[in-house]
Amino acid sequence: MSEAAAGPGPFVDLAAFGAIPRVTGLAVSNAGRVVVVVETLDDAGAVRAGALWELDRSGGAPRRLTRSSAGESAPVFLPDGTLMFSSARGDDEPALWALPVGSGEAELFASYPGGVRAPVASRFTEALLVGASRPVGADPAEDPDGRATRSLRKDRKVNAILHTGMPIRHWDHELGDLSTRLLLVSPGSGPVDIAPDAVFELTEASYDLSADATLAATTWTERSPRGRTRTGVALIELPGARRRVCFVGDGDYSGPRLSPDGSVLAVARELDGSFEVPMSVTLCLIGTGVDAGPVVEVDLGDIHPTEWCWAGDGGSLLVAGDWHGRGALVVVDAGSGRVVRCLASDATYATLTPVSDGDALYALRSSISSPPTVARLEMDRSDQQPQLLAFPGAAPGLPGELEELTAGAPDAAEVRSWLCRPAGGGPAPVMLWVHGGPFSSWNAWSWRWNPWVAVARGWAVLLPDPALSTGYGPAWFARAWPHRAATVWQDLEAVLDAALTRPDLDEDRTACLGGSFGGYMTNWIAGHTDRFGAIVTHAGLWALDQQHATTDAAEWKTGLFGTPDEHPEWYAENSPHHFVERVRTPMLVVHGNRDYRVPLSEALRLWWDLVSHHDGPPDQLAHRFLQFTGENHWVLGPANSTIWYRTVLGFCEQHVLGNPPLSPTPA
Repeated sequence: MSEAAAGPGPFVDLAAFGAIPRVTGLAVSNAGRVVVVVETLDDAGAVRAGALWELDRSGGAPRRLTRSSAGESAPVFLPDGTLMFSSARGDDEPALWALPVGSGEAELFASYPGGVRAPVASRFTEALLVGASRPVGADPAEDPDGRATRSLRKDRKVNAILHTGMPIRHWDHELGDLSTRLLLVSPGSGPVDIAPDAVFELTEASYDLSADATLAATTWTERSPRGRTRTGVALIELPGARRRVCFVGDGDYSGPRLSPDGSVLAVARELDGSFEVPMSVTLCLIGTGVDAGPVVEVDLGDIHPTEWCWAGDGGSLLVAGDWHGRGALVVVDAGSGRVVRCLASDATYATLTPVSDGDALYALRSSISSPPTVARLEMDRSDQQPQLLAFPGAAPGLPGELEELTAGAPDAAEVRSWLCRPAGGGPAPVMLWVHGGPFSSWNAWSWRWNPWVAVARGWAVLLPDPALSTGYGPAWFARAWPHRAATVWQDLEAVLDAALTRPDLDEDRTACLGGSFGGYMTNWIAGHTDRFGAIVTHAGLWALDQQHATTDAAEWKTGLFGTPDEHPEWYAENSPHHFVERVRTPMLVVHGNRDYRVPLSEALRLWWDLVSHHDGPPDQLAHRFLQFTGENHWVLGPANSTIWYRTVLGFCEQHVLGNPPLSPTPA
C-alpha cells in the first residue's frame, strides 16, 4: 500500500506546524447537529484553546459557535438540543455552560468549587453527571462542597498532604489532597453528590448515566493490603443514591458504559498477568440486576479494544480498537458478544457518537497519514469508506509517501511497520522510531511525535509494531513476555534490516528514537549496538529496580516483575543501566520534571552515568540532556513542543548528517 504525497505544506516551518488547527472533541444532537472542538494557537504561540464549531453535513462551511479566550471543551447535547460544554470563561475554574438552540449567548448551567469536568448526558432527560473534587478533611456537614477549606488552604499557602496509603501520584499530579466527587446536575437544582461518603474510591474514575438518568455506573477503587488496589464498578440508583459495588471475577475494570435501558453494562476487564502469564484485556457485558446472570465476554479476535458505546436501543455495541497496524470499528451483538459487522478497518476511530435513530454514527478518524477528522459511517454497511466532514483549517498535505513494510523475525513471526519517506531524490537517512506503551501501536496521527516533520527535512521514518504491540492478538504479547528487550529488539532490527536493503534508504546514516517504553528500548539498545549515529531517549526507563518502585504505577510494576532478588536473571538482562559501559553512541536524553509515570530520577541517573563515564575533556561530551521543568510524560506546551522538535532533529542532523552542533540553549 502507498499513499501519494500532496506537497510540503506546513511541516517544514515548525511554527506553522504548531499552528495547525486540531479537532479534539465531538458531539451530535438528536436532530443531527454535528459540533466539534477545534483548538487553535494564540497570537503569542503560548497557549492552545478550543472553540466550538458546527459542521455542515452537506459539505458547506463550518460555523463558529463560541469565542471565549478561556476556550471550551467536552461538548454534549441535551435531548432538546441545548449544547452543554465546559469552560473557565469568567473564572479560573471550569464550569458547565449551556448554549440553547437558536441562542447566541451561553449561560452558566452549573459550577462547583474547584471546577467540574467530563460531563456525561443522559439520552432522554436534562440530567448530566460531572466530575468534581472536594478537599480531603473538609467536613461534609459544615463544608459540603469544600469551599471554605479550599479558601483557607489557599490563604495560608498550605500544600501539605498526609498520605494514608497508595497510590499517592497519578501521571503528573498528586493524590491525597482532593477527593473526587461525582455530581448529578439538572436545570433548577444545584449539584447533587451521588456518592457523598466516597473518599479514595472515585480516584481517576470513569462513569456513565443511563438514558433515563435512573442509574449511574462508575469505576470504584478500593485499597487492599500491601499497597495494592482493586477497581470494580459501582452501580448507583437515582434518586436516592443507593449503591451496589460489583467485582465480577478477577482483574480491574474500566470504561463502564450502560445500555440505554440500564440493564446491561459494557466494561473492560484487565488482568495484569504475572511474570509467567501475559496481561489481557477483555470487553465484558454484565447484567446490572441483582441476578445478573453470566458474564458475556466479547470475542474481538485480534482487535484490542480502546473505546465502546451502545447503539440504538441497546441491541448492539459499537467497539473501536487497534488492529493490524490500523484500527477497526465493529458492531457487536449484545446477546452473544459476537462481532456481526465490521464497519471500517482503514484507520483508528475514537469519540464514537451514534445518531439517535441508530442508522449512522460519527467519530474522529485518524491514521498515520491523516490527523483526527470527523467521519460519518452507516451502521448497515461493511468495510465502508466513511464520509469525511470539512472542519476549520484544511488538513495538511503530506511532504512524502507512506508505505507498509513487513519483515520476518528470527522466530518466523511477521513484523509489520509503516515507512514514511521523502518523495524522490537520493537515498534518505533513516530514523527508527520505537513506540511507547509497550501496549500500543503505530496506527494513528500524533502531534507530539509526528514523522512528517522529519520527512519534510529529508529523513525516512520507520515505525514498527514489534512484540508487545496491540492489535495482533494475545500471542504477540506472549512472544516477549515479560517485557524482554532482546525479543523486541530482534523485531525492530529485522524490520530495519529489511528496509535498509531498499535503494532509496541510506544504510550508513541512521538514528534510533523512542519515548516511554520506546525510551526504555533506546536506552537498552544503546548498550547493545553501535550501528546508529545518534540515539534519542524520551522519558525512558534506565534502572528498573529504581523505576518499578518510584513510578505512579508501582503496584503494577512491582507486582508483575517482582524484585531483583526474585528474578535476578531478568533484571540483569533487561535493565539498561547494567550496560552503560558499552554505550558508544551520542545520546540525547529528554525528560519532564512533572513526569510521575517515569520519574525524573531515571533521567538524572542516566545522565550521571553517561557524564561520569566520559573520560575526555568536558567540552567534548557528545551527549545532551533536554530537561522540561514544567512538562509531564509528554511535552504539551506549544513553545516547548517546538523546542523539542528543533532539538531532537538538530541532534540527529549533527551526529548522523554532520551538521553543525546545537546551540547551548534550545530557545
